[in-house]
Amino acid sequence: MKVFSLPMRTRFRGITVREGVLFRGAAGWGEWSPFLEYDDEVAEPWLRCAEEAAAGDWPAPVRDAVPVNVTVPAVGPEQAHAIVTRGGCRTAKVKVAEPGQTLADDQARLEAVRDALGRDGRIRVDANGLWDVDAAVAAIAALDLAADGLEYVEQPCRAVEDLAAVRRRVSVPIAADESIRRAADPYRVRELGAADVAVLKVQPLGGVRACLRIAEDIGLPVVVSSALETSVGIAAGVALAAALPELPYACGLATVQLLERDVVTDPLLPVDGMLPVRVPTVDESLLDAAPDRVAHWEARLAAVRAVRQDRRP
Repeated sequence: MKVFSLPMRTRFRGITVREGVLFRGAAGWGEWSPFLEYDDEVAEPWLRCAEEAAAGDWPAPVRDAVPVNVTVPAVGPEQAHAIVTRGGCRTAKVKVAEPGQTLADDQARLEAVRDALGRDGRIRVDANGLWDVDAAVAAIAALDLAADGLEYVEQPCRAVEDLAAVRRRVSVPIAADESIRRAADPYRVRELGAADVAVLKVQPLGGVRACLRIAEDIGLPVVVSSALETSVGIAAGVALAAALPELPYACGLATVQLLERDVVTDPLLPVDGMLPVRVPTVDESLLDAAPDRVAHWEARLAAVRAVRQDRRP
């Protein structure tokens, strides 16, 4: 077990430092990096994903590279333009509905992203469930205009019932993320007709094979996205994307670009908008978290393993 603590280039999802654990198993390394606010029950599937990776238990790929999008945090227009230009992708995922910001801020960010991508680039936005139904409908119309066409809107509202209501009132496709990975029943999205696209993340959903089962059962096109991992965790997402029978959308797996540094010698960074299907090489000298953070993660791991033990009959 090795603990990492990596600074972010830009504040993202409310954090400036990304922390987690790498486990070395019989077949390689796996990443366990549930966000600090997640409780032990929520963090347990993330551990299963790490164990699966360390055991080398991934399905065979059906492609050798995966198309990806550049991720744009809730930054100003100039920085957004620079991120897209530097990102080297033809699709951009843009964060919107940031607390403390306005719809005008989001519109300006999207206009800058469109300028950086050009007319043939694709733009999707992610609201992380922060709108109500009426606000979502109004914002989607305004943002679709600012972007000169949105590919889809990810998680405009928190509740799956609200997603379904928004989907009936807008023409832009709706993608579900939290309504799948944070839900007791991820298939309610399908049953309520709440989304056009399913966003799957391997750590929160328990690993590559668990995600493949969900993808098969949910019956929606899939976008594989990251949970802000290092290249070790991103490799698991790439393994999922590489194993899907169909991959109609670019995946949200280029987020190593958001970290100041990585834990591997050969980071998984996009080239011409693609990530290769490979396992990067861990550099243990880069796993230099402070002793108090190591103690924190050791205690957290023990607590999650206790939750797992309590579940056993």
